[in-house]
Order: sequence, then C-alpha cells, then structure tokens
Amino acid sequence: MWKWGTTAGLKALSLFYVLSAMAFSFALALQQHQPWAEGVRTVAQTVPPVVSAAARIADEKAVRPAVAWIVRTDREVYDRIASRLVPAKPVAVAKAPVLPKKIAVAKPPRPVLAPSVIKPQIAVTPPPAPEMALAQPETEAAAPPLEPAPDAAPPGAGEVARVLSHLKVSLTKELYDNFDLFLYVSKANHGPWQQRMFVFQKQASGDLNLLYTWPVSTGREMLMPGPSGNMLETNTPQGYFQIDPDRVFRRYHSGEWDHDMPHAMFFSWEHDGLQTGIAIHGAVGADINDLGKRSSAGCIRIHPQNATLLFTLIKKNYRGLTPLFAYDKRTATMSSNGLLMHDKAGNLQYAEGYKVLILVENNGGDDIVAALF
Repeated sequence: MWKWGTTAGLKALSLFYVLSAMAFSFALALQQHQPWAEGVRTVAQTVPPVVSAAARIADEKAVRPAVAWIVRTDREVYDRIASRLVPAKPVAVAKAPVLPKKIAVAKPPRPVLAPSVIKPQIAVTPPPAPEMALAQPETEAAAPPLEPAPDAAPPGAGEVARVLSHLKVSLTKELYDNFDLFLYVSKANHGPWQQRMFVFQKQASGDLNLLYTWPVSTGREMLMPGPSGNMLETNTPQGYFQIDPDRVFRRYHSGEWDHDMPHAMFFSWEHDGLQTGIAIHGAVGADINDLGKRSSAGCIRIHPQNATLLFTLIKKNYRGLTPLFAYDKRTATMSSNGLLMHDKAGNLQYAEGYKVLILVENNGGDDIVAALF
C-alpha cells in the first residue's frame, strides 16, 4: 500500500514539475517575442474557457494530492526513524583522585662538625732554573755625523766678517726676508776669498752665522773642447740664483761632458730660452786635488764629503715657498741680478722650492771693484 502510494505521488510530482517548466519556458518565449509563443498566446486567447478548466482539474487532481502526499510521507518516515533510536547511556566521567596532603617531616639536624685543624703550609722554593744566555739583537751602528772635509787654509775670522758684511749689503730686504740659507761663492782666481764658498745660516733673531767655508772649483772661463770635439764654454755665471727643486740628484752623470756629478743641485735659471746646466756638486777623482782653483766646465765643485753634507742639510731643512725671480719674456731670460717677480698689485709671487739663495761673484776680497767684472 505504501509502495503504491509512493509511486503515484512521485508521478504526480514529476508531472507538476514538467508543467511548471513548460509554463516557465513559455513565459520566457513570450518575453522574447518568439513567433511560436505569440501564436500559442493567440490560440490561448481564443480558447480561454478550455485552458481555465484544464488548469483547475490539474490543480485538484494532481498538484494538491501530490503536495499532501509529500507532507504525509515525510511525517511517516520521520516517526519510523525516531522510534528505532535508542537513547545513549550517560558516560561516567572519572574524577581526578584526591591526593593526600603533604605531611611536613622534620629534617634531622645537621651534625656539628669539629673545627678542622689547618696545617701550616710550608713554602717550598723551587730550585733556580739554569740561566740561559739570550742572544741580544744586533743593533745597527748609528751613522757617524757628517763632518766637513779637512780644510788646509781656512780664512781667518776677520775675512769671514768682511764676507758677511759684504753679503748683507748685497741683499735687498725681500731677499733677506725670504731665504734662510745663503751660499756666497767667490769665483775669483786670486785674493783671500778666491775659489771659496761661505755657508751662512739665518738665525731666529735674524742674524747670519757662518756654518761652513770650503774651497771650490769654478769654471775655467774659456772655450774648451768637449768629449765630442766641439768647443764649449766653461764660464760660471755671476749673480743671484736659486736651486731647482725638480733637479736635485744624489747621482748624476753629465752627457755633455761625460762626467759624474754626485749630489748635484742645479740652478733654477733660464738664459736665452735655455735651462742652465750649472750646478753645485761633488768633485770626483783627480778633480778633488784641483779644489781651490778654476778647473770645472762651469759648475761649482766641492769636496765629495762636503757635497754630501750640504746636499743633506738642504734637502732636510730648507724646503718651502720661495719667491720667483723676475722673467724677461723678450729675451726669455730669468733675472740674475736679484729682482723678484711681483703681480700687478705689487705682491711677490711664490713657488715651492728650497729657501736657499746662492750669490756668485768674481770677488777675491782684495779689490771690491773686481766683483763687478
């Protein structure tokens, strides 16, 4: 009975769904103005009584019985399932065991220990280790201080005072203020000052003190054949000169004369557009015996020991800003008469160099007029 009713209800419900889908499709077709839908609506309008009767019969015979059957069937299925359910027994939850309270147990007292007897410690001195001779580091022997070479005939104090007096009157205030070491060289071939260099150092007070005086060899002052056979001048120029900071050499060899020039310090001087090859340097070989007389190709030779001393002194102590000598662009020649270069505002022009001024004169000290020639 129940099986038959279920089948009939499902069929009725399926019919209802089909009719509903058809109605819905029909409504969409009408909304979209499909030709067949418009035709059906026309036909439906012509036979409204028939359609209304058919709808009423479908509602009474199919739709309402189907809905009632679904509700009844759902109730019967729910009741049968509920009658078969067995209520679950409550589960006993074990309680946590109650732990007994802690009983305070008195700790036994600590045994009182008798004070320990500390035995006096006896210091034992270890036997002394055998002494070992340690090698002492070898220290380099300090370089002996530089000393000037022996001078067989140095000038007396009177002559030195005369040279100093003459030097002071030969210096303008600008020259005196801007240099700290002054080398006065006599290239004369006679007189008490002949072929000699006097080295004066300016003190903090401004006074000049004599440091050294040495015999020199200046140029022969004549034409002489060079190694190539060409006739070359051997004059030593007179005037005021500086040291060229870019041409200071511990070792130098002259290609023009094929000659060694140790500890060479070249003059910073240009003449007729050509840089000078005149320098102060050490004598070598047989030239050492010629010191005190004219024998060079134009340079100022001094004893090699004195050359080392002077070279080291200047390099170590006299680097700084120095005034530039005036320059004549018409002749491409640098001034050697002590004139210095100034800008349009009258300010001295400076460059990095050595604060050393060299004054070379043909003055032997016996005739002051000779210094002019």
